[in-house]
Amino acid sequence: MERHASAVWHGDLKSGKGTVSTESGAVRDQAYAFKNRFENEPGTNPEELIGAAHAGCFSMALSHELAGAGMKPESVATKATVTLDQVEGGFAITKIHLDVQAKVPGADKAKFDEIANAAKAGCPVSKVLNAEITMTAALEA
Repeated sequence: MERHASAVWHGDLKSGKGTVSTESGAVRDQAYAFKNRFENEPGTNPEELIGAAHAGCFSMALSHELAGAGMKPESVATKATVTLDQVEGGFAITKIHLDVQAKVPGADKAKFDEIANAAKAGCPVSKVLNAEITMTAALEA
């Protein structure tokens, strides 16, 4: 299975601008620029999009793992915090922290934590990222 996304960039790094789009059309010609990425100006940036992909992938993976263990999640909400640091040779995504709030009636906290860690390791987006991935997982019974 393949999925496609595209980006077009015009100009140099600091004064240029670009757009990103996804095959599905869920993101279409979304503008981004240096100021969105490095100066906190409103708009998207690659790190935000990676965070959204990671949060979505992890939430699905955790739901699947919980169901496989006989637990029925009512909801899984994940916030991904992506850290972009200047490192030798440029910039790199060095860390991603997943903050998870899951509502799983009757779930055992120790078993939930075990399953959440397995989902963090097994999520396809986690596997592709070369960054330290941490997590705080809260269980709401």
